[in-house]
Amino acid sequence: MRYKVFIVVMQCLMLCPALPAAADHNPWTSTFYFENDLFNGTDSQYTNGVKLSIISPDLSPHAHDGQLPRRVMEFVHKIPFIGESPPNYTHKVEFAIGQNMYTPSDTGKFELIENDRPYAGWTYISTAYHRKNEAKDIMSFMDTVEIQLGIVGPESYAEETQKLVHELRDLDQPNGWDNQLKNEPGLVIVFERKWLFHPVDTEKFGYSAITHAGVAVGNVHTYLNAGLELRLGWNIPRDFGVSLIRPAGSTRLEIGDTFMIFAFGAVNGRAVARDIFLDGNTFTDSHSIAKNYFVADIAGGLAVNYKKFIITWTQVLRTKEFKGQKNEHSFGAIAISYSFPFDLT
Repeated sequence: MRYKVFIVVMQCLMLCPALPAAADHNPWTSTFYFENDLFNGTDSQYTNGVKLSIISPDLSPHAHDGQLPRRVMEFVHKIPFIGESPPNYTHKVEFAIGQNMYTPSDTGKFELIENDRPYAGWTYISTAYHRKNEAKDIMSFMDTVEIQLGIVGPESYAEETQKLVHELRDLDQPNGWDNQLKNEPGLVIVFERKWLFHPVDTEKFGYSAITHAGVAVGNVHTYLNAGLELRLGWNIPRDFGVSLIRPAGSTRLEIGDTFMIFAFGAVNGRAVARDIFLDGNTFTDSHSIAKNYFVADIAGGLAVNYKKFIITWTQVLRTKEFKGQKNEHSFGAIAISYSFPFDLT
C-alpha cells in the first residue's frame, strides 16, 4: 500500500506543470531525474535513481508577487535574511521526492554475496533552500541547504520497484533482496556553495565555469565534496551546471525561452566518512563492505533548451567505491526541467 501511495504522489507532482496558470513571470520550475546503468549494459552498484523536484518562484520582497498567498508572503518576508536581503539576491525553496537503488554485481544469486556491496534502497523526501547572488558582472554564487528524510531497507520498496521494472521489460528477476539492509530512518543535512564564472554577454557562442564545495552530515551520508564543471556552447544559461541526483545537486532554478545548446564536462570528488549503502545499518548488524574513503564522479554530456524546457543527458563514470570492487561504475542520467507559471493566490 505504501508503495502505491509513493507512486501516486510521484504522478501527482509530475502533473503540476499542467495546472492552471496566471502569469509568465517569476515561475515555478519542476525537474524529473532518471539515472540508470542499463544505459551502459550493466545492472549493479548504483543501478537506478529517480527524483522529482519542484522549485518555488523567487520569494524576495523585490520579486514579482501574486503567485503565492499574500499571508504566506507576509510571513516569508518577516524572515530577516529574506526580508532584508538586497535586490541582487534571490531566495527559492525546493521540495522533492526520490528513490535510489543499489545492488551487487550478480543479482541472480539468492545467497548473501559477502565480498560485494549490500542490496539497499533509499526512498526519501527533501526540502532545500537556495540563495543566489549576482555578485559581479562575470561571477555569481548560490548557497544551498538541503534536508533529506527517508527510509533505508524493505520499507523503501526498492525491491518492489526493481522487480516491477524487470517484469515489465522482461528481464531476469533479482534474487538477493532478502539480504538487503534492514529498515532504518535516514537523515541527511547538506550545505553546498556553487560559484559561476561567465562572460558578460552570454547570448552567443561562449563558455562558463562552475566550482562547488560542500559538506553532508547524517546517518545515510557524511562527506566533504568539491568539484569543477566547464561548459562550451551557444547561449549558455546562468545556472549552476550539471543536475544529477545528489544532495544539494539541483541547479535548474528557472528556464527561459531562448534557444541554447552546450556541451559540458565535470568532476565531483568526495571524502567519505560514512555511506550507509556500504557501511551497513547504523544501529543494528547488517551486511557491509570496506569502503574507499575517496570517490570521484567524472561526467560529460549535452544540454538543449527550447521554450522553457531543458533536457540534459549526462554520462557518469564513478571510481571504485569499496575494496575489491572489480571495475569503475558507469551510468547514464537524463534530467528534464520545465519552468511554468502557477498561481496559488
